[in-house]
Amino acid sequence: MGPVAELHMHLEGALEPELIFELAERNRIALPHEDLDALRARYEFTDLQSFLDLYYENMAVLQTEQDFADLTRAYFARLAAAGVVHTELFVDPQAHIARGVPARVVFEGVADAVAASEREYGLSSGIIACVLRDRPVPEADEVLGELLRLEVPLLGIGLDSAEVGYPPSLFEGVFARARAEGLHVVAHAGEEGPPEYVWQALDLLGAERIDHGIRALEDPALVQRLVDEEIPLTVCPLSNVRLEVVDSLAHHPLRTMLDAGLLVTVNSDDPAYFGGYVDENFEQLRTTLDFTDDECDRLARNSIRASFLGEGRKRELLDAPRP
Repeated sequence: MGPVAELHMHLEGALEPELIFELAERNRIALPHEDLDALRARYEFTDLQSFLDLYYENMAVLQTEQDFADLTRAYFARLAAAGVVHTELFVDPQAHIARGVPARVVFEGVADAVAASEREYGLSSGIIACVLRDRPVPEADEVLGELLRLEVPLLGIGLDSAEVGYPPSLFEGVFARARAEGLHVVAHAGEEGPPEYVWQALDLLGAERIDHGIRALEDPALVQRLVDEEIPLTVCPLSNVRLEVVDSLAHHPLRTMLDAGLLVTVNSDDPAYFGGYVDENFEQLRTTLDFTDDECDRLARNSIRASFLGEGRKRELLDAPRP
């Protein structure tokens, strides 16, 4: 399999239980869990919201620039071990601002690690700041303004968190501003929400990539558009199973999506919570769905094509000899 890029991973979702306890001790935070086993016992989810409840609770240990830098470096180290060459990581500024941690603290820590990713880990990286769709729209606009004022080295802006009941249309103005500032645009749509949310993400937000998008298969006209316009879908197989979006990996529609001509990629979403980094997602596809080397290579190539890397770098990676 050729070089792989990871395009759908929430930095906060790489917060491993061991690091949670380490940061809690550093920051003198009392955890509601007695030990690692007690914390891990809570990692059984029935839907997106049950996961988000624990996800936001665990973030309490992230307090300082060093915390965010350490979390980012831990993720980069794991990617380097997996042979990943590029990542475009999601960060949720509102989740931290709402609990009293300024955006400056968050992004100075993350940006410090990102600036050193090539030198320290041999991989390139970029930051996509995500809007929490279940928080007020004016807040999203405020936060975007703050990030622009701080001159955070953003690659783009995204849309995430609880999907159902929060259509992309709510954030049309925020994303228009982001595009005017030259930022790339991506959006979570069609995971638990309907295909209509994918249409809105494309037509109203100007999304260049759709994160998840598995429910697009319910709308043949939408599938045809995604194929015709080569709009990437960043699919997260193990996440979909753990959140019961699909009932088992054996029934995951990834191969159907690939066979339909969709530009699908494989990603980990929130690997500390869903039991697998991107290499482990690929391994499960091989062992459970009998994905061939050629199919995995196609998914890897898709990830490079779907990235926001420059065309020269993409070509270099796509032309690299296969092991």
